[in-house]
Amino acid sequence: MPDSGHGPDHAARDVVMRIDELPTPALVVDREVLERNLATMARAWPGRRLRPHVKAHKTSGLARLQADRGHRGFTCATVREVEVMAAAGLGEDLLLANEVLDMRRLGAVVESGARVTVAVDSDAVLAAAVAGGVREVLVDVNVGLPRCGCDPADAGRLADAARAAGLEVRGVMGYEGHLMMVADPVERAERTAGAMALLQKAHADVGGDVVSGGGTGTWRANTVVTELQAGSYALMDSAYAAQDDVPFGQALTVLATVVSVNRSQGYAVADAGLKAFGMDHGNPTLPGAAVWYCSDEHTVFSAKDGAALPAVGDRVRLVPAHVDPTCALHERMWVVDGDDVVDSWPVDMRGW
Repeated sequence: MPDSGHGPDHAARDVVMRIDELPTPALVVDREVLERNLATMARAWPGRRLRPHVKAHKTSGLARLQADRGHRGFTCATVREVEVMAAAGLGEDLLLANEVLDMRRLGAVVESGARVTVAVDSDAVLAAAVAGGVREVLVDVNVGLPRCGCDPADAGRLADAARAAGLEVRGVMGYEGHLMMVADPVERAERTAGAMALLQKAHADVGGDVVSGGGTGTWRANTVVTELQAGSYALMDSAYAAQDDVPFGQALTVLATVVSVNRSQGYAVADAGLKAFGMDHGNPTLPGAAVWYCSDEHTVFSAKDGAALPAVGDRVRLVPAHVDPTCALHERMWVVDGDDVVDSWPVDMRGW
């Protein structure tokens, strides 16, 4: 059985042939749906226009599939992600779209031959880039999300300071993350246009070829960026799937085993709980069932719409509400085609 990881990996020798042989809970990826998602996005945002965000899946095996579709630049959220991507031979153009104050490890990646660009939103982060040996930056601009990013009016000054320090300023980035889950597509598009107007104004002051931003939720609405930083589109979750204009299928589920059934009270218990799901967007979902709650190692659910409760030993596939933290909780993804396990990828970008 093939394994797309790199280096010694004892778990790779345990790859099984059938999904019902997997130990649970298990992170399962439907190959057909994944391929369809990758193809849909590649048609809309081909080649360099898409800079996939690996924080969504944290898996160099999946990143390689994205690179095979022409997306040679990647977005990262942690130093660890940059390091693993470079070591996997995917370091042609890596953007750390996050503020970091200790860039010594990034300088080592640059010296190894990878291209690394970092986001800067203050003089302190700029000084860290210089001290760490990073040579290229994007000015990170606050476009409405109360998180990182400089005031748009300060972007030009910060770019001048970066150039004076000997760095190349490639352009700007701004993340309209506060708009990703706006339910109404028209409202989302209007508010995205307003956020991007701020980024355009900053870009006029900063210069450079790159205007980077956006995500899966604004993949249609953002018409300003030169590169889209979408990540969740590849695997998806129930939060994004609730949006009618996000046409990507649910490729990721958490496979669990039913370990207890209480028929008199009408509920069943599966062996995947808080330690298997990112819970910030709510409970996982299960078709044909109502999820009651999750505890450390369990999800408790009842049947609905006339469905029958499963039996002890049955397998269920739960849909996470938030893909990014869910992936980070697992050591491995299992790629399936129907009931066959066809590949296995270590989630090798976990940690910081």
